[in-house]
Amino acid sequence: MYSIVGHKHIELPGVEEERTARLYRISQRRNHILTDRLFAKLMVMQWLGGIVIAMWISPMAWNGSAIQPLWHVWAAICLGGAISAAPVLLAWRRPGRVVTRHVIAVAQIMTSALLIHLTGGRFETHFHIFGSLTFLAFYRDWRVLVTATLVVVMDHLVRGMLWPQSIFGVVDAGQWRWLEYVGWVLIEDVFLMISIQQNLTETLEVAKRRSRLESINAQIENQVIERTAELTEAHKQLLMTSRQAGMAEVATNVLHNVGNVLNSVNVSAETVAGKIRHFRIASLKNVAQLLREHEHHLPDFLTQDSRGRELPSYLVQLADNLAEPQKAILEEVKHLQNNIEHIKQIVSMQQNHARVAGVLETLDLAEIIEDAINMSSTSLTRHGVSLIREFEAVPPVLLDRHKVMPILVNLLSNATQALAQKGNDKQLKVRVSMGGGDTVQIMVIDNGAGIAPENLTRIFQHGFTTKKDGHGFGLHSGALAAREMGGKLTADSDGLGLGAVFTLELPFATNQTI
Repeated sequence: MYSIVGHKHIELPGVEEERTARLYRISQRRNHILTDRLFAKLMVMQWLGGIVIAMWISPMAWNGSAIQPLWHVWAAICLGGAISAAPVLLAWRRPGRVVTRHVIAVAQIMTSALLIHLTGGRFETHFHIFGSLTFLAFYRDWRVLVTATLVVVMDHLVRGMLWPQSIFGVVDAGQWRWLEYVGWVLIEDVFLMISIQQNLTETLEVAKRRSRLESINAQIENQVIERTAELTEAHKQLLMTSRQAGMAEVATNVLHNVGNVLNSVNVSAETVAGKIRHFRIASLKNVAQLLREHEHHLPDFLTQDSRGRELPSYLVQLADNLAEPQKAILEEVKHLQNNIEHIKQIVSMQQNHARVAGVLETLDLAEIIEDAINMSSTSLTRHGVSLIREFEAVPPVLLDRHKVMPILVNLLSNATQALAQKGNDKQLKVRVSMGGGDTVQIMVIDNGAGIAPENLTRIFQHGFTTKKDGHGFGLHSGALAAREMGGKLTADSDGLGLGAVFTLELPFATNQTI
């Protein structure tokens, strides 16, 4: 059981939640270290500024026209140096530690108290306290604000009673004058704590999204490793069976069938990788770079520069925008998992085929075709192919689903590749109708590259291919599988550039088989 400190003790059970908590802590620690370093530089600047005030402003503030700067200068040098030394040392030697930021909080408020004293308790100098609290809110830790506020209360209470001129600029400030100043500080604390809570929530959401993406990537990698191991084992068994039966090409045919589905898997994987590459984490890096560029004058940048004033609202908008690509990635991963599951089915079927013959089932043809289309949908969309379905009502078909599915996927893959080089009007029709006798026909029709007349019969021969990266196994294996189920696979084309028609004819179930 895990909890995120500083965020309402949110409990996060589980591996993914543990990673979320770790990412959250890493983000917080980086922020604490960066803020520590910024305050170290600010402390040095304030110390030097206090010395300047002691030399030119303090004498006029305390003694009218009498110039007696020595006492104030020594106070600014010695007391200011003592206040600044500890936080500067801790910021560079122990950045990111809890004690460091609390020491910085105390020192920052004490610096404000010293500056108020050096200016003779001027009202305007009290705004340094409000600015200090705002800068301390950069830690996104409400406890730091509590520490700073307690120091403010004690300073105003004690000096208001013992030395009111040092803090309020008057000899007699009244018994409750300190309470007015503390009240304004508490009001600012309320708004700063609300802002801190919102920032913590946004940081946690970013950590959750990143953890989720990492978890999805790990699941995909594990599934790929498992399926690869299964394919390797199936390949070994098929090679042994092929040698014994004198059919060594069976193993190659199996890998080709799996390869057709892997094409869709590869496209989906590339899509997921592309979306992750363009994930807007880079925008967060730009924000960090912007802060580094202005770290020496960060207060002026956040209050006076137009980009600095827009930075908080930009961070909120960025957190909302990160949720959009996550949804698209999850949808693509779901499609990827479906394709991987089909690979498992093919491997399982081939493993069983090494021991027993295929089993014929009475199935709905439209359902099988839709499954094949879904497996090829990513490739169809990527190539801009318009798919047209023309399904007639046909009787149930007697077939082996694990033999028919690779045939259909291969035909759809070939048609998509034939349309890939075509400019516009890429059409692919899948037609189901009654054939001659007790058969049904599945026709895959495209208006793509077409087939030369002399190749209409050769394309079914083992090893013949017209593609540069082809092997000539898919159509040969499909024709053999169709024949084993009592059907046939044929091709027709009017010539190159005129499209092609592939027809798979299968027997439908008779009354005796239903």
